[in-house]
Amino acid sequence: MKLRVVLEPSEEGGYTALVPSLPGCISEGENPEEAMKNIQEAIELYLEPVDDDLDFSEGSEFREIAI
Repeated sequence: MKLRVVLEPSEEGGYTALVPSLPGCISEGENPEEAMKNIQEAIELYLEPVDDDLDFSEGSEFREIAI
């Protein structure tokens, strides 16, 4: 999966990285490389399922979709 990351210089110094397709997925770094490393970790955490995501009612149907 490829995601577009926006890097913006921060007024305080360093860079802010955000992923427009993942609302609220944002990170920072002292330089572009660090910001990209940090946003990759933020994306992984954003996409990681949590226990609540695994509670399904009886009769639930599971399907897959390719993006």
